[in-house]
Amino acid sequence: MQLQHLLLLLAISLPLLDTTRAADPLPSWNESPTKRAVVSFVARVTREDSADFVPRSQRIAVFDNDGTLWSEQPMYVQLRFAIDRVKQLAPQHPEWQDREPFASLLKGDTNAALAGGEKAILDIVMASHAGMTINEFEELVNDWITTARHPQTKRRYTDMIYQPMLELLAYLRANGFKTFIVSGGGTEFMRPWSERVYGIPPEQVIGSSIKTRFELRDSKPVLVRLPELNFIDDQEGKPVGIHQHIGRRPIFAAGNSDGDLQMLQWTDAGKGPRFCVLVHHTDAKREWAYDRNSHIGRLDKALDDAAQRGWTKVNMQRDWGIIWPPSKNASHSK
Repeated sequence: MQLQHLLLLLAISLPLLDTTRAADPLPSWNESPTKRAVVSFVARVTREDSADFVPRSQRIAVFDNDGTLWSEQPMYVQLRFAIDRVKQLAPQHPEWQDREPFASLLKGDTNAALAGGEKAILDIVMASHAGMTINEFEELVNDWITTARHPQTKRRYTDMIYQPMLELLAYLRANGFKTFIVSGGGTEFMRPWSERVYGIPPEQVIGSSIKTRFELRDSKPVLVRLPELNFIDDQEGKPVGIHQHIGRRPIFAAGNSDGDLQMLQWTDAGKGPRFCVLVHHTDAKREWAYDRNSHIGRLDKALDDAAQRGWTKVNMQRDWGIIWPPSKNASHSK
């Protein structure tokens, strides 16, 4: 009889164990204080009997893109797109052979081209992003993002997204959050693929932009991209962009660099429960390790503020069981 009871208990408990594992909303996250903090916050703000309950309409979560949702080393993906586009356009611009930063780019010397700093980057972006309709630009982005590969990992860039962050986005949405991208990258560069890759529709993507003009071409209305800056959605610009586009202060914000500091500060300063998280790149083996001295995604002041304000830090090496989606989870070579 005792054996029968034991077998019965096993028969009942094993399915329960399987259900428990399947119910884990963040399976790629290691069991750590970081994961527990995320789950605890979501539980507190979504339980109606909780003192920290937040109505569904106010559950706004904002995420930086570069370095937070996908890899950004050794160069921002959009800048790589712009450089490739310049090379494609070069036959139409013979004057670029003697004009920087284009001359260095066409010689294959990217470091020399970018030595001109922000002005050089702006010249590259304007030359590659303007002078076409929004539909033409969207088609260019779609064609590039489906074929371009990272020079070191050889993966497509949309395969270099972080599996743990995909799970976090899905977990938040399953609990009534509305998720937004708030990035220094271009709005119209991210929108063509953000819904397919992240589940974030184009109307929930906030980024930098260039000016756009309405025109009639062959009696058809079009929007034409102009070679003039409209808005920079970085640093102090991020809270401004959030206010202008969303109209609500987020209760959840995730970033990875000093460019996200003001967004995190703005989120943290609101009333009621708040959750701010910094993705700290600490895994040189599976991805990259960098923070205070990096030329890309520098994390310095925000790292100090996180310690002072009690923000949650994701230690990639410790907190994430995997980095990439499972089918792409191979070691990268530098």
